[in-house]
Amino acid sequence: MATAELPEVKEKKFSSFEKIIGINFKNKELLIQAFIHRSYLNEHHDFPLSHNERLEFLGDAVLELVVTEFLFGEYGNPEGELTNWRAALVNAKTLAEIAYEIGMEPYLFLSHGEAKDAGTKARDYIMANTIEALIGAIYLDQGYTMAQQFITRWIITKLPDILEQGLYLDAKSRFQESSQELLGITPTYKVLREEGPDHNKIFEVGVFLDKDLIASGKGSSKQEAQTDAAENAVKAKGWKGPKINIMKL
Repeated sequence: MATAELPEVKEKKFSSFEKIIGINFKNKELLIQAFIHRSYLNEHHDFPLSHNERLEFLGDAVLELVVTEFLFGEYGNPEGELTNWRAALVNAKTLAEIAYEIGMEPYLFLSHGEAKDAGTKARDYIMANTIEALIGAIYLDQGYTMAQQFITRWIITKLPDILEQGLYLDAKSRFQESSQELLGITPTYKVLREEGPDHNKIFEVGVFLDKDLIASGKGSSKQEAQTDAAENAVKAKGWKGPKINIMKL
C-alpha cells in the first residue's frame, strides 16, 4: 500500500493543506514526513516514513538564510539590530503562532500522550519545529525560490508588527526602554507572594514604576515571573516598542 493510501494519512486530507499554502507537492511523502513527530513512530513501528527531525534541521538553515538575505538587502541597520530582528522572526514563539495561523496542527502525527498536550508550551515547540520541517520539505520538493516565497508570505510579513511592537526585545527590556523613554522611570520588581513546596514553588512578582504597581506575573522562578509581569505591564500600559531608527535601503 502506498503511503498516501494509508488510513491515517488519508484522514489528514493533505490535499486541503496544499491548497492552504498554495503549493502542490511532487513528492507527497515529503509533505507528510514534515508532520511526523518522533513520538508517533514509538507507537507505530511499521509506519513507512521517518520522523521530521532531519527536515527540521534543513528547514531551519533555509529559513535563517532567507530571512538574513531579506534583512541584509532591505535594511542598512547595524548587524546587532538585524540579528535581533532575525531572532524575533525565527524564534519558536513566532513560528508556533504562524503554524497555528496556517492551520498546521490537525495534520500532526503524534503519540496519544503528545496529542493530549494541546495548548501547552510543549505543543508550541512541536508546532515551531514542524513549520521548519515543512520549509525543509518545500525546499527539497520545489527548490529555493518556492521556499523563499513561502517564508516571505507567512513569516517575513510579520516583521513590521515585530518592529512596531518592539518584539525583537525581551519583555523586560521592552518595558524598561518604553518606561524610560516615555516617563523617565526605570521599573523595579518585587516578589509579592511565594506558593508551594521548595521543589515546586510558584512566584508572583509585581513590577512597579516608582511606588505604583503596574502589573504582576507568575512563574516557577523569579526570572520567569518577572518576564510575565513585564509582558502584562506592556499590555496594561498599551505601549508599543521603543522608537528605533529603521534604515531602509
